[in-house]
Amino acid sequence: MHKFSVTTAISVVIANMVGTGVFTSLGFQLLGIQSHFALIMLWFIGGLTALCGALTYAELGANLPRSGGEYNFLGRLYHPCAGFISGWISATVGFAAPVALAAMTFGAYLTAVFPDASQTYAAALLVVCLTIAHCFSHQTSSRVQQLFTLLKIIMIVLFCLVILIWGENPQSISLLPKAEDSSILFGSAFAVSLIYVNYAYTGWNAVTYITSELDNPQQNLPIVLLVGTSLVMMLYLALNFTFLSATPADLLTGKLEIGVITAQHALGVSAGKIMGGVLALLLISTVSAMTMAGPRVLQVIGQDLSTFNYLSRTNKRGIPSAAIVFQSALALILIVSSTFESILIFSSFVLAINTLFSVLGVFILRFKKLNIEGAYRTFGYPFVPIIYLAVTLWTLTYVFTSRPQEAFIGLGLICAGALLYQVAAEKK
Repeated sequence: MHKFSVTTAISVVIANMVGTGVFTSLGFQLLGIQSHFALIMLWFIGGLTALCGALTYAELGANLPRSGGEYNFLGRLYHPCAGFISGWISATVGFAAPVALAAMTFGAYLTAVFPDASQTYAAALLVVCLTIAHCFSHQTSSRVQQLFTLLKIIMIVLFCLVILIWGENPQSISLLPKAEDSSILFGSAFAVSLIYVNYAYTGWNAVTYITSELDNPQQNLPIVLLVGTSLVMMLYLALNFTFLSATPADLLTGKLEIGVITAQHALGVSAGKIMGGVLALLLISTVSAMTMAGPRVLQVIGQDLSTFNYLSRTNKRGIPSAAIVFQSALALILIVSSTFESILIFSSFVLAINTLFSVLGVFILRFKKLNIEGAYRTFGYPFVPIIYLAVTLWTLTYVFTSRPQEAFIGLGLICAGALLYQVAAEKK
């Protein structure tokens, strides 16, 4: 069977991470934080946390080499029920919801260029087209992913260079810490803003969903996770420095369309429209990567539980087409029936719980002595996973105290997964 190369896998990581979050969250962060140093530190700490998670996942994936990501990890390390709940979260929040969010943002930015176009129809059409592409073959899937991820990196770098070199009315910013910054870094506004940043970094674990189809996963998985996450961290720091240095903070505060506002202020209205088209192109690879990775979780659920056997079916080329179609159908339902905000608010909370227990699982992996001889072990263990766990617990605590309604909705989703598992297990 044809395997995904390291290049394709890295493109999956980058494309899953660089999506709606980095182009929308700065406006919300500025509502509570005005310090440029603290704002850049948000993205640095978020990137460092993602790197710690990626290094830990590399050990989990190398020693538990099967597609499915957290479904595989939690099912093997804790209990099959924990794995199923994780897969349930991945299916409902982890992939279908972000596919819908990215597609909806694609439609919104596209209408900035073509005002007569329908946002909903554009979003739905994108999902349908990419579903067809990823159901065709591994080669087609890889080429589509590599092409749009390469375009994404090139466009982001060009955007930063053009704004910084030719942008008008640059802002005077200082990245040196001030006396009051220490209280900001440990305050509630910083913790809440870190939630948005962590959502923007979500996706660093995407390659673990296609581990079984990755060429030589025990050797290549750590490389993919480290390189992909590091590149995204550098892109995020460059983008947010560009936003802050090119645009007055009051124009960005509370706004979603950060990229368009920055381009319009620095280069003119026409450039803002062009930026809308660029961002629309960038989001194609995000939807593509999630359409490629997410269904592999549904596939392994179908292999393990007869109730969901339909999801494990593959076409003659070995592609899990049934799972791809199912996830895309769910995304289309969300696009048609839900608002952007209603999908986004609670997803960070649920996904953070998912990865929290997975990273904690590296300690269980070693306690149970499940490591494969010669397979990768987490660099900086145990400090690296502890850093991830500490930051994640800190942000989860603030979500629970400041946004209890969204937190309880997330917990309700987890409980629904547990009940669904009990029904499926009885019929297994």
